[in-house]
Amino acid sequence: MSAPDFWNDSTKAQKIAAEANALRKKLDLMKELERKIADLPVHQELAEEDGGPAAQADFMRELRAGLAMLEQTEVQFILSQPDDRRNAILSLNAGAGGTEACDWANILMRMYQRWAERRGFKVEVLDILSGEEAGIKNAMLRISGENAYGYLKADRGVHRLVRISPFNSQGKRQTSFASAEIVPEPDEEVELEIADKDIRVDVFRAGGHGGQGVNTTDSAVRITHFPTGLVVTCQNERSQIKNRATAMKVLAARIKQSELDKKMAEQEQNYTAKGQIGWGHQIRSYVLQPYQMVKDLRTGEQTSDVQAVLDGEIDPFLNAFLKGKKRSGPIEAEEDE
Repeated sequence: MSAPDFWNDSTKAQKIAAEANALRKKLDLMKELERKIADLPVHQELAEEDGGPAAQADFMRELRAGLAMLEQTEVQFILSQPDDRRNAILSLNAGAGGTEACDWANILMRMYQRWAERRGFKVEVLDILSGEEAGIKNAMLRISGENAYGYLKADRGVHRLVRISPFNSQGKRQTSFASAEIVPEPDEEVELEIADKDIRVDVFRAGGHGGQGVNTTDSAVRITHFPTGLVVTCQNERSQIKNRATAMKVLAARIKQSELDKKMAEQEQNYTAKGQIGWGHQIRSYVLQPYQMVKDLRTGEQTSDVQAVLDGEIDPFLNAFLKGKKRSGPIEAEEDE
């Protein structure tokens, strides 16, 4: 970066600068962790000499802080794949359950938005299709921030909700499903090698909530990729050209992910394509009735604080997956009314 001609190629320079900043953050985290580890014996000695509850509490507080930083550092170094640092394209789709599933997909969208806000990430809704009565049928979001894809790739799959349905007059317990698909956003300079003959581009009028902001031009774009059957829609921009460019980037990312899925299916049965959005395919269950529990069926990570999870506190589940934590024991079957 100190070379006199470094900024002659601004695109390349920005990429290198971003990589350097990411490395500096990892090194700073390591140095801070080293300082905390070095200070722990001092706090322990003071606690032993004092013997009082305040000194003991101070030592335990420092110990917990050190353990939390150790986990944070470990996860940061796990996120070392080339795509991990990229922005994430998150697609949510309602599955089995009708209106209840559409409402569940909307709850999931809010959960990921809250999680992103906690981390200071930027969230853009690229496309959304509302349910007939409530919630959403599907939505596509761009989540921009350092390692956004690296973290969120852990949540790719089917999510299952069990609760007393607010849409059922009889107040019965109901199970609903929604899927999350996460792909890394490609770099701007990446050439999209997608032949024109392999796609169909449809344009239509973007939906909206009315008022002065409603789009009255045919700016929304839907691209269908014939070889894979993938369909991508984008309508967040007023410009048809911008929407098409975004849709092509997302399509390229999904094609790449589809190819990776085929390879991964041969090696890892627990992390393949999301498959059917219904029974037997879920990665995580969110149970609100008859008890409160969120449990990841791959890692065994669980918590009874369901509301905190739905408010975006999903890091324990993401970290457990990234650290390779494995579920212990069989998945227990749960009956639903």
